[in-house]
Amino acid sequence: MRILVIGGGGREHAFVTAIHNSSKTTKIYCIPGNPGIAALAECISLDSSNPAILCQFAMEHAIDLTVVGPEVCLAAGVVDAFQKQGLKIFGPTRAAAELESSKTYAKELMKKYAIPTANYEVFTDAAAAKKYIECQGAPIVIKADGLAAGKGVVVAQTIVEACQAVDSMLADAAFGDAGSRVVIEECLVGQEASVLAFTDGYTIQPMVASQDHKRVFDGDEGPNTGGMGTYAPAPVVTTERMQWITQHVLQPTIDAMRAEGRLYSGCLYAGLMITEQGPKVIEFNARFGDPETQVVLPLLKTDFITVMEHCIEGTLQELDVEWNNGACVCVVLASGGYPGSYEQGLEITGLDDLLPETYVFHAGTAKQGDKLVTAGGRVLGVTSQAANLKQAVNKVYQEVPKIHFKDCHYRTDIAAKAFQK
Repeated sequence: MRILVIGGGGREHAFVTAIHNSSKTTKIYCIPGNPGIAALAECISLDSSNPAILCQFAMEHAIDLTVVGPEVCLAAGVVDAFQKQGLKIFGPTRAAAELESSKTYAKELMKKYAIPTANYEVFTDAAAAKKYIECQGAPIVIKADGLAAGKGVVVAQTIVEACQAVDSMLADAAFGDAGSRVVIEECLVGQEASVLAFTDGYTIQPMVASQDHKRVFDGDEGPNTGGMGTYAPAPVVTTERMQWITQHVLQPTIDAMRAEGRLYSGCLYAGLMITEQGPKVIEFNARFGDPETQVVLPLLKTDFITVMEHCIEGTLQELDVEWNNGACVCVVLASGGYPGSYEQGLEITGLDDLLPETYVFHAGTAKQGDKLVTAGGRVLGVTSQAANLKQAVNKVYQEVPKIHFKDCHYRTDIAAKAFQK
């Protein structure tokens, strides 16, 4: 099969790796790709946010299956465009992807269908929002309604900080149109977990649960990022808890979307807080998470292409999706200063010194002549797989220090929560 992957980050590098390992694959294209992906696929420099351009490429190159990475492509309607031309594509339509592209829509859906989530209110007026915050107190969570590349969420510890976040989004337009409406919700307490699931719009098949680390510094300190590392499986999601999440969150959500006339097919990502009252939804994503994909896909035993085909064809109930035993840990190497301002174009060395079985997923890299250089905030996702979580942690932290670039920053406590009693 001729496969097209849309996107150019660590998530897409993980896609390409899994697709490359499939016996069904004959050729992989990636738009736009990155230097890491280029070792396994032909990278094409086209506008990945333009559905018409992507559709034309797929038709001209006889693409058998396309998989979408970034949420902006889904929100732009790339799946709709491909489906209109009769092209196979893995991912939800634009209407279904609103589950991620509008936090307001997601919260209203959960409220209507009794899917457990935090209490909330929605505001477009800064004064009204701040008045609400003063009544509710802190800590409290402020979210930009639209897509903000993982940075539109502020967990404010004080009323002052919360009001500053409101001003930043509503008055100063820090996130443009994405922040023209804000969701203010109660601050849930507990451990976070990410549960991704394959779905054809009717059947749900959960993936191995993982736990992301959003804060930039050890001990969950500092500002939120797009993700500083992750591990799977996450022991906070027990077998019984996964059954509960499937029954009370995942299945009701796709049933609700279908009832609303928005059949949801692809990957459904539930970001959860495991509270004393039980799991509650923090957010939904309409695609694979990054860096969660970098630890979940290496554990997938069933052929990745086969699973995607069943989702597209509406036959997922006929497939038993299997997973490998063991564990995966991913540590993100970031540019110094991220998620704020940072230097780019810094040479990366040491990749040739890693153990052969180490996955190095490129997220923000570029080529300058023969040199590999930094080209983003999150630069590399270094992932190790082992028989158990402790071994995977030890392996990855033996490999990470071998990689060098100026001001390289990474967390040293990825997966530490898994070992807390």
